Amino acid sequence: MAKNARQQRKKKVIDVLNKARAMELQAIGQYMNQHYNLDDMDYGDMAAKVKLIAIDEMRHAEMFAERIKELGGEPTTDPAGPVKKGQKVEAVFPFDAEQEDDAIAAYNQFLLVCRENGDSVSMKLFEAVIDEEQIHYNYFDNVAGHIEQLGQVYLAQIAGTPSATGLQTQGFVAREGGA
Repeated sequence: MAKNARQQRKKKVIDVLNKARAMELQAIGQYMNQHYNLDDMDYGDMAAKVKLIAIDEMRHAEMFAERIKELGGEPTTDPAGPVKKGQKVEAVFPFDAEQEDDAIAAYNQFLLVCRENGDSVSMKLFEAVIDEEQIHYNYFDNVAGHIEQLGQVYLAQIAGTPSATGLQTQGFVAREGGA
């Protein structure tokens, strides 16, 4: 009996880890698409930062996959949803802020599932990822606010900036000193 109950608890945790992984896979595709488009629109600095955030999301997806494997599960390879393509620069950052805010809310619920099922390791993983998603949210929300308040004046200051992020594999959070 106890072994079956333990397996059921483990399955619940694997399910939320896979939901989180699917969300990360969707975010990776979304942010990489935005990175390419922002670069094409000559907003290099923005493109570079969105690319770094995508790298953070790649790390999160991998962390979730590793934990799923530790628990005996199979990590999903399916993104949670489609990539929204062709966004104007004015739409990118409010969209991304909402995506990060939704992830934070979901991950807080997933953390509770881990706690309820006695998995403190997965719970701590969600805590760490939530902290980084909050940094992403703050960046996206800040830029969205600048664009809303200053419009073309702000965008003109960003236009023509370089997008090169080099070959380093650090993501946004690491570059900003958060990890």
